[in-house]
Amino acid sequence: MTKIMPEFRNQLRNAPPLVLSLLFLSVVGMNLLANKSIDTGVEWLALDCGILFSWLTFLCMDILTQRCGPRAATMLSLVALAMNLLMALIFYAASRIPGVWGESFVEGSEAVLNTALNNTFGGTWFIILGSSIAFAASAALNNFVNYGVGRLIGRNRGFGSFALRAYVSTFLAQFADNLIFALLVSRLFFGWTLVQCFSCALTGAVLELLFEVFFSPLGYGLFRSLLKEPLPQAA
Repeated sequence: MTKIMPEFRNQLRNAPPLVLSLLFLSVVGMNLLANKSIDTGVEWLALDCGILFSWLTFLCMDILTQRCGPRAATMLSLVALAMNLLMALIFYAASRIPGVWGESFVEGSEAVLNTALNNTFGGTWFIILGSSIAFAASAALNNFVNYGVGRLIGRNRGFGSFALRAYVSTFLAQFADNLIFALLVSRLFFGWTLVQCFSCALTGAVLELLFEVFFSPLGYGLFRSLLKEPLPQAA
């Protein structure tokens, strides 16, 4: 512990501030928006609005891996997870404070809506636990796969190299994240079948990959701007 904590502090000091801020923001936003499901019109396809942030989370980790290395990126991902748990605790405290949400003022439904909003922000312990385990595992997988692909193709800094590393690692890690969560939460607590768990994990990973493909030029532009700064730790 005495060796790990200074390393965490050192990685936080050396990490690109903008990328780290986006990582923290996206992890918190991803888990909060995951409370709203998306009506896909397909019975076996379960998606939630967390997908609007999840691509940013993995894109930030890809940038951090290629900038600082997989170990540093994984440590920073764990810090982001800790920040999300802190925010979850604050949201839970807010949900227990007596009061009324502004959106609950609907005549005849105030109590129901206020309770629903409290439950949304307060979270459910098994969902928070499942998502935390899934994110920790998928973050490590994403970062080290990204690094491994980079070792295979060489230290090219062009867009093709950046994109290939990001696409392969994102797809595998997003699939793992979705599958772990589905097995720990959806199957155990909501009775999903294994087919549902695997199909939703796969389709979710494909859609999340498409988001990253669309936004990867933006991520590459940010990565290129970081190359002009002193490198704290080679990827």
